[in-house]
Amino acid sequence: MRTLILRLGMIAALAASGAARAGSTPDAVGDFLPTFVGTHDADLDVTSFSVSYDAAASTFLLSARLAGDIDPTKAGFYVIGADTGTGLLRPFGALGQPNVIFNQAIVIQKTGLGAIGGVALSPGSITILGRTFSVVVPLSRLPSTGFAAMDYGFNLWPRNGSGVSAQISDFAPENANLTAVPEAATWLMMITGFGLVGTTMRRRAIAAT
Repeated sequence: MRTLILRLGMIAALAASGAARAGSTPDAVGDFLPTFVGTHDADLDVTSFSVSYDAAASTFLLSARLAGDIDPTKAGFYVIGADTGTGLLRPFGALGQPNVIFNQAIVIQKTGLGAIGGVALSPGSITILGRTFSVVVPLSRLPSTGFAAMDYGFNLWPRNGSGVSAQISDFAPENANLTAVPEAATWLMMITGFGLVGTTMRRRAIAAT
């Protein structure tokens, strides 16, 4: 029995390791913050945000969908806050978002340029198509300060300027950070492993009687 339990643990660990992890959150249309002072442009209204981590490539893929096509002729850009373990910055309590925690900021411009901590992201790492954008971020650009990479927390907030908090239009997720969770394939591997162990246990029980 002890051997079977150990095997069960090993199967679960193997299933979880090396597999991509992804999480996503929807966000209501038109839920501009009451404190937002800008024009309610559709491309400043998040409708979904997702994060995935590819352990094999050591890269994050951060993606968002807006309520309308991203228009570089209109003011605005996108900030993705990342908590890599320390969560030192919690500046949004006055906006009703005290649980948006980060210690790194990824800035995505509507023109397709981006930077982390003022250092540009590599060309081609950002894709903008209609009302969606995505950015590939190497783990090396977000070094851990305590968390395992798959446990990093992320939050997206569009802004129509870089001044005061009243220029933030939306948060996704609301008052929380988004983390990656095991993808369906990982769960399938784990469930299959559990089933195989259960079958083995039943066969051994029958053989013992």
